[in-house]
Amino acid sequence: MERPVTEADLAFEHVPETDQSFENALAKARNGDRLTVDDAIELLTTGTDVEGIDRRRKEQVLEAADRRRAEVVGEEVTFVANLNNNVTTACNVGCLFCNFKDSAHSFEHESDVETAGFTKTPAESREIVSDAVARGISEVCSVSGLHPAFALDDEHRELLEALDDPYREANYKPPEVYAKSPGTYVDQIAAMDVDGVHVHSMTPEEGYHARRGTDWSYEEVYRRLRDAGLDTVPGTAAEILVDEVRDAICPGKIGTDDWLEAMEAAANVGLGLTATIMYGHVENDAHRAMHLKRVRDLQERVDGAITEFVPLSFVHQQTPLFEHGVVSGGASTDEDELMIAVSRLFLDNIEHIQSSWVKYGDEHGLKMLHCGADDFMGTILSEEITKRAGGDYGEFRSFSAYAELISSIGRVPVERSTDYERRRVIDPDDPPVGPRLGPQADGTPLLSDDERADRAVLADD
Repeated sequence: MERPVTEADLAFEHVPETDQSFENALAKARNGDRLTVDDAIELLTTGTDVEGIDRRRKEQVLEAADRRRAEVVGEEVTFVANLNNNVTTACNVGCLFCNFKDSAHSFEHESDVETAGFTKTPAESREIVSDAVARGISEVCSVSGLHPAFALDDEHRELLEALDDPYREANYKPPEVYAKSPGTYVDQIAAMDVDGVHVHSMTPEEGYHARRGTDWSYEEVYRRLRDAGLDTVPGTAAEILVDEVRDAICPGKIGTDDWLEAMEAAANVGLGLTATIMYGHVENDAHRAMHLKRVRDLQERVDGAITEFVPLSFVHQQTPLFEHGVVSGGASTDEDELMIAVSRLFLDNIEHIQSSWVKYGDEHGLKMLHCGADDFMGTILSEEITKRAGGDYGEFRSFSAYAELISSIGRVPVERSTDYERRRVIDPDDPPVGPRLGPQADGTPLLSDDERADRAVLADD
């Protein structure tokens, strides 16, 4: 069956056309049969024999996914007490979907360009994470720009500086060029490894940056990071795992095969993984389905190391894709709901599907918990990436707010560890628990040392 092909589709080799029917795909989903890419396309489009989203069919897909969610994970809705500590906004990759980055050149001593961005030293990261651990977090998540001065460790820095032309050959400039140095990746991971907190960091893209200019394998990179204190790897930088889409939205980034190789290597050295998709920009439903297939196949190869899958709806307002007229908006509400639902139905080897309140907001995010999702993200304490792209759903979520929101839809609020092994049911009638109000968006503490001391005196009085 075929639907009318749009001009955007004509630019791609892969388009949402199948020989499957929606009814057959839905029957397979309801029966718990393993779905194919064509099945996923039919469910994501609510049938390629119709134009637009058929609301009756959509509800059938959502019902099947919600039933599968209940069978797999029950009525719990989990969340984690965490902090985002992004080390630097300095980056010169030039992804068209991103407004988090600031030109790396603007951070140089000699630059005439003012930057609103930031770079943190390892010592500053340690102070921020230590403060957050004292507040009650159990996880620190760190995803950063690809700062040219970042090296994996001292050995890597020596190899980069020995190149004939480090910047042209490996996008490297020495720390002395910049107003502030991020140190090395190993330094930063070790700095964030405070009092047993779980360190969730080093995306495949960052893993590539940490081996550039060498012949080191991803396994060697992730082994050194693991030894420094890294616990799990966030499967972001995935965007859409189809190279014709990546060529359009992030031509300077690693390709699909590199992303998959890095993820597999991280699992091979004993690190846990998460996986993502960023949808709602230039891709079509065929690309979304292919992405799901590649994540499911990866999970087979890493023997279940991926603990959760996180659909990320593209926030467009302040991104180059929108500003240059490449896209006019992001995904629709229908597309969001179907992306969550089909992820649940297709990824039969990944237990947890996340609803991101940072992307969806509260009302929409709660609806996703009836579309197949069972995890509601984390406390965050500080969120920078989505906010810089134009997101307006906040950057902090308290335990009491989680308990109230989740209980309001008849589900059970449960604090979890990053790996989902440790769980604690949160009673909305209990006194407030969980992390206290966190740092500002740039990672600096809301309260200075003097202010904290003053509050301590008042509390004693």
